[in-house]
Formats: sequence, structure tokens, C-alpha cells
Amino acid sequence: MDDVVIGIDASTTAVKAIAFTRDGKELFQAREAYSLSNPRPGHFEQDAEHWWTALLGALKQVAEAVGAARVAAIAIAHQRETFTLIDHAGKPLIPAILWLDERARPQVIRLSAELGRETIRDWNGKPPDPTPALYAIAWLAEHQPQTLDDAAAVVDVHGFFVHRLTGRLVTSTASADPLGLLDVKNGTWHPQLVEAAGLRPDQLPRLVSPGAFCGGLGESVARLIGLKAGTPVVAGAGDGQAMGLGMGVYGDGKNYLSLGSGIVSGCYSRGITTSDAFRTLVSPTGSGFMLETVLRSGMQLVDWIVRTTGSPSAAALEKAAVGVAAGSEGLLVMPYWAGVMSPYWDGAARGAIVGLSLDHEPKHLFRAVLEGIAFEQAIASEAMETQAAETQAAQTQAAETLAGGKPAAMIAAGGGTNCALLMRIMASVLERPLSVSPVNEAAALGAAMLAASAIGWFASPETAAEAMAAPPTRHVDPVDGLVSGYRARKAIYRDLYQATRETHVRLEALSKV
Repeated sequence: MDDVVIGIDASTTAVKAIAFTRDGKELFQAREAYSLSNPRPGHFEQDAEHWWTALLGALKQVAEAVGAARVAAIAIAHQRETFTLIDHAGKPLIPAILWLDERARPQVIRLSAELGRETIRDWNGKPPDPTPALYAIAWLAEHQPQTLDDAAAVVDVHGFFVHRLTGRLVTSTASADPLGLLDVKNGTWHPQLVEAAGLRPDQLPRLVSPGAFCGGLGESVARLIGLKAGTPVVAGAGDGQAMGLGMGVYGDGKNYLSLGSGIVSGCYSRGITTSDAFRTLVSPTGSGFMLETVLRSGMQLVDWIVRTTGSPSAAALEKAAVGVAAGSEGLLVMPYWAGVMSPYWDGAARGAIVGLSLDHEPKHLFRAVLEGIAFEQAIASEAMETQAAETQAAQTQAAETLAGGKPAAMIAAGGGTNCALLMRIMASVLERPLSVSPVNEAAALGAAMLAASAIGWFASPETAAEAMAAPPTRHVDPVDGLVSGYRARKAIYRDLYQATRETHVRLEALSKV
């Protein structure tokens, strides 16, 4: 009675395996955590065997809860850019290098000089930055050349799991793409980027489209976890793309906004377009592309303020900040506590608090941080959506863009949606309504949608998303009295990065002395 699909979300901290029904309802969830190591400054690693142990444990719990006979297919969403090297038996040869890792800054500079910064961006869709694995693999080629040469394959989290589950060296284009080694336009390994990383073509997994059949669950693994041998393992996507699909963003006129520790937003583009204003990614549906912006320091700044000011809670600070006038009485915050990705791609950038006076209290700083996050998101969204609309118009040879160049809907999810003040500020700065998704596990649901379409429950990932995505449960409108004032402050905010850039460069240089 195979009426359940399992969506896996292997994040930076844990594996979640979730059983979903045909209508997108969550039946059962299992979570198994693992640790992250920081052996030296800028190095962030994990043991891939810990991923595997966590996956087996989570899948076994789901199998026991729902029954093996009910599970029709499995698909995987996962932390992106993270990779490891394996031997021919699938054993990891190095600790997995995470997307957080910054050891490859020198390789970013070198490859940008050798190949051309914009050339790399236009090939793989990602402005050069330490996040894509391309540069960390190039670091291995310089620092551990024999290990890299001996490796049978380089695998992302998806490829590692598929190899262990099925015995096949296969990964999804929507999983491998964030590694920075793909020709994003064609969804194939880019020979010049592969060579620049120091890899051989025979070290690369076979690529399939998201929603394609990767292989059947092997007998020994099936016995370990209590599922049927041969259960289809379906190609998934990176967690960011899968999250958008799980929130119901799969075509023109929709945009997603994830308000988590970091802030991630994305919109669909029918055609290929690249820019420093966003990253271009393979769509989780296999059709078109996703444009994505990332602010590394999002809601984690709220936690930082609570810790730093000694406030009793974020809720207490929010309650106090409600009474602070828009603009935080002249306080402006640039939320680059962890550097900046889009649109400046500057790891040396740091946060800035401008306009601080003796009159300001923690409540002012709290509101100013929320406003800074909103200003940053507005600037990012404007650039991303304008480019998507222009690409759409060029493809259709008609200016059939939506009013004001903005999508008809922006669907928000994540812990930040529980902060009513942030939502009012965000809607007012963006000058559009926000719809709040009730889905808590959007990445796993997106993977489940791909599994459901692969086994024929639905004709396509898009129709699976239409059927399985829960509609928004509430809407937040802009506050009319705040819009014009925030528009003026956003214009000032635009100049803040350039005004502080040289200062941050000089400070970083001093810190290395």
C-alpha cells in the first residue's frame, strides 16, 4: 500500500527523515544530529560517516513508525557546497569540507585572476567566493595533492548518500550545481572548471536531473533500516532549492523568503541569467533556473543582541522596540557580521552600526538590526526580480512582467516569521504583502515532491508542488505610514557598504599582523 514518500533533509546540524502523504501532510519525523568541527580558524569540517550513521538511524525510525510496505520512494535535500572525497569502496578520505569553510580565499583570488572573475560567474552562475566547493578542491590540489589524486570521486552530500544507499555513483544536477563545477546553462560538468579544481573527469559522479531515478535501495542497507530492497531513491536538490519548491515556488510570479539564521530568498527564471546581485542555480524541477540571494547574518543577529545586551529574551526586546519610531532614532545597521555574499561577495566586510548616541538603548539597536536586514533584502530582491523579469520578457518577446516588476507573491517561512515587528518592517520596506507559509520542513517536503512525481503520483514536480504545498496561513501588509520614510532610509543604506569598505579591508590587514 505504498502511500508514503520519505523526504530527507541533511542539514549542517542533523539529518531529518520525514514521511509525507500524497497531499503533503507530515506523518512522522525522525531527527539524528551530528557535530561540526572547527580545527583551526576558517576551517569547518564534519565526518561523513556521522552523516551516514544519522541517516540510517532516522530512516530506521521512519520505517518502524509507518511500515516498510507504505514507503514508495525516497529523495534527498541537503546542505549545499559541502563535499568529501571517497575511495572506490565509498570510504571518506578526508573530513568533509563545509560550505562555511573559508580556507580557500587565496584560491578564489588565484582562479579569478587566471580564468576571469566574470567568466567563472557566467560559466557556473556563482560569483567567485569561498562558498562553492570549486575553490576548496583547488586548495586540496595545492595542500593535499596525493589525497586528491588517489580519490575515486568527489561527492556532495547527495552523491555520498546515493552511493551508500544504492551502490551507484550518481548525483542530481540540482545538488552538484552549488559545488561550482557545473556549466549551469547546460547542467553538465564544465571541463575548464573541473581542470581548474585539479580534478579528473573520471572522479565525477554521473549527473541526472532532479526527480530522476538514481537507483534502488540495496539489500544490505534495506535490512539495516527495515525498508524494502529496491525502494526507489530519487534525485533531489540542494536544501535552498528544495525549500523553495516545498513552499510552492516553482514558476513565474512567486518568490520565497526564508527568515532563518541566515536570510535566503529566491525566484524562478525561465532563462539563464547571471549577475553579482544573485547566484544562479539549477531549478529543483529541472526546468529553468532559480535566482538566489543570501545574507549570512540574519536572525542569528537577534540572538547576538540578546546575548550582548544581557536582555532577558528576544520577545522582551521586540516588545520594547515596538515603541521605537521607524528609523530607530537615527540608528542604521549594516548586518554583515559574517561578511557579505550577494551583491558584493566580500568576505572581509563586517557589520556596521552608524549613528549610535548616548540616547540609544538595546531596544533601538534591536529595531535597527531588523530594519538593516529588511533594507538589505529589499535591495537584493529588487536586483534579482528585475533581472528575472527582463529575462522572461526577452524569452517571450513581450513585456508581460508583473506590476512594478515585482512577483505577485512573496512567500515567507522560517523562525523570523514569528517576529511580528520584523514582518511589519519587512513588508513596509519591500513595499509588498508577505504571505506566511505554515510549512516547517520545506526542504524535506520539496524532496518528497520530487519523489512523488518520480513514481507517477503526479505528472511533474510542478504539479506535485501544486498538490502538496500548504497554502499560506496568514498575510502581512505594508504599513502605509512607514513606506515613504523607509524608502528614504533605504537610499542612505545603499551607500553604507562603499563608505565602510576600505575601513574593513584595513582592519582585516591589521588583524593578520
